[in-house]
Amino acid sequence: MDMKNVSNLKFLLAITLCASIVSCKRSSNSGNVDSATGWKINDKKGGFQYNTQFKEQETPPGTAFIEGGTFTMGKVQDDPMHDWNNTPNQQHVQSFYMDESEVTNLNYLIYLDYLKNVYPPDDPNYTLIYKGALPDTLVWRNRLGYNEMMTENYLRHPGYANYPVVGVSWIQAVEYANWRTDRVAEMALQEAGYIKRDAQYTDVNAESTFSTDTYIAAPTQTYGGNEEVLSGGKRKQQTDAEGNPINQYANRETGLIPVKFRLPTEAEWEYAALGMSELRSYNVYRGRKKYPWDGQYTRSGKRVNRGDQLANFKQGKGDYGGIAGWSDDGADITAEVKSYQPNDYGLYDMAGNVAEWVADVYRPIVDDEFNDFNYYRGNVYTKNAINEDGSVKIVTVDEIVYDTLSNGKIVARDLPGEISRVAIDEEETYLRTNFSQSDNRNFRDGDKRSSRYYRESFDEGEKNKNNTGKMYNSPKHKVEVDSAEGKLIREYDKSNNRTSLINDDVRVIKGGSWRDRAYWIDPAQRRYFPQDMATDYIGFRCAVSRVGSKTQKGGKKRN
Repeated sequence: MDMKNVSNLKFLLAITLCASIVSCKRSSNSGNVDSATGWKINDKKGGFQYNTQFKEQETPPGTAFIEGGTFTMGKVQDDPMHDWNNTPNQQHVQSFYMDESEVTNLNYLIYLDYLKNVYPPDDPNYTLIYKGALPDTLVWRNRLGYNEMMTENYLRHPGYANYPVVGVSWIQAVEYANWRTDRVAEMALQEAGYIKRDAQYTDVNAESTFSTDTYIAAPTQTYGGNEEVLSGGKRKQQTDAEGNPINQYANRETGLIPVKFRLPTEAEWEYAALGMSELRSYNVYRGRKKYPWDGQYTRSGKRVNRGDQLANFKQGKGDYGGIAGWSDDGADITAEVKSYQPNDYGLYDMAGNVAEWVADVYRPIVDDEFNDFNYYRGNVYTKNAINEDGSVKIVTVDEIVYDTLSNGKIVARDLPGEISRVAIDEEETYLRTNFSQSDNRNFRDGDKRSSRYYRESFDEGEKNKNNTGKMYNSPKHKVEVDSAEGKLIREYDKSNNRTSLINDDVRVIKGGSWRDRAYWIDPAQRRYFPQDMATDYIGFRCAVSRVGSKTQKGGKKRN
């Protein structure tokens, strides 16, 4: 090859290399330019700011990823109880995250410790906040049994640290999930350098708290407006072309605000408990599952642990764990979480140990004719309360909102630093086709048309004041506060015409418990319990919705 050809070859290689560099540079910058207008995104001079480098939602602490899909919700095996409350129906659930195990005593004690430090119970203004969050340890008592050891020790003794918390009502579980949301978001913002590190130890009190919703809607009012905390992070401050600070606070567009913790819906819980993923053959399931594990039996068939029980439940009358020296399930009451093998989603104790609260209001029928996607009964739509000047209304220490429950207990629902919420109105509902009111718990069920007297006029006035024909005619106990003496007045409903215990304030429980026979550990089984009461066999775990793609990156490819 002569020198001329060599020179030409070198020239072509140089051109190619330059073109590839320019191409790569353009490609790398393409995410910072709006494809519709050509405007720059994240320009240092200002303009629209957005996280164009977002990869994937980070798995929330303590949770496992559950890839969504379709499944048969409801009883697919025998129904000897003839409840007819879990007729099989096809549902689709979006991907989400769920706690690997139930919330433990230790998890809940950290919550209580936070409340005690921020809202000292010896201050009369805050006494009811801490008291309302305390689990009911008296649930262990039995009139013909000695359980005082559990009453005194189960919640707080280190021997039970990693056992599921019980004695917690549905309302208390929801408040814990809300608190957990704020703590995880607070930590994420500290790590990203937006707020002062360790502020939860040094700068938090009743008048200076962190609320995720407040930080999004009115960040300057978070921590009571403490600028030292809000601008004390390690993140380098950005300025616009004129030197004014910009992007001081994180928002949804940054991708840093975690999705909220909540109770799982019944459909999510049942789908996650079944763990059908390993029974998948292309786009169909190979057969059915009765339990979170494979097979139709509660004992292991594997050689290494053949005969061992696979969950903690009541073996038979007077048998909660076998005889001494040969404990069938290793527990008499609850067992330490993660004592048994997880299901195919990596979830522990989805059968037995404790039954678990889920988000849904209970109804005997799942209305799949109306909806078969992310099914959930219990929507009560609200919005931020707005002051006269147009700003959001932040709850102050003098405006704490308490609820008096049907059993006389008092719980705090709106704490200082949180945004006050109100029901939606015509502003949001006018001419809409997908919803028309704030409270949808009773939608298509228990109303005039679904009552036994739907053909007759159903007047809620004087004529039918005590009508028992409605589908859900549950007792209505009264608890009122005597304004003169400040005492609670309790009145039992003594009517003999009540026909049901079902109302809009009973919630579904799933999963069976240490007190239940094997029948109840089938994930399809469903029961209900008043949302403001607690027992020694009901606990809970939290869930988080998935944003973005249905599957995690690096997961299995579609067939």
